[in-house]
Amino acid sequence: MTSLVQRPATLLPDVFGWLEAGWPFATSSMRVEQYVDDEKYVVRAELPGFDPDKDIQVSVDHGHLVLTAHRTQEEHGRGRSEFHYGTFTRTLPLPQGVQPDEISATYTDGILTVTMPAVGAAKAEPVQVKIGKGK
Repeated sequence: MTSLVQRPATLLPDVFGWLEAGWPFATSSMRVEQYVDDEKYVVRAELPGFDPDKDIQVSVDHGHLVLTAHRTQEEHGRGRSEFHYGTFTRTLPLPQGVQPDEISATYTDGILTVTMPAVGAAKAEPVQVKIGKGK
């Protein structure tokens, strides 16, 4: 559990803050979810506090969707921050056949939602697999 009590400044870096934040095991990557909905492939990313016009970029590179967000550290004088700053990137493989010009993105309430047609999702047929005993 993280303490809300401010510790006095010391000569050493804020080792306690690193430990409370899970350092070095904490991830500063954006969290995403992916699913197919109404014949659309949807990727949602948690990006609270970003300006979608300046800080977020959505691109396609060699069959991969690339989500990039950048947060610049703000100076507030003495204090403590558990925010993560810098550039965050997630690269996700695109479904076969998706065209970059068919991809759209919206940003609402800190969630980036990227949608594209789910090529072949409605045509998928179950495949019967015969299971036999090995010799």
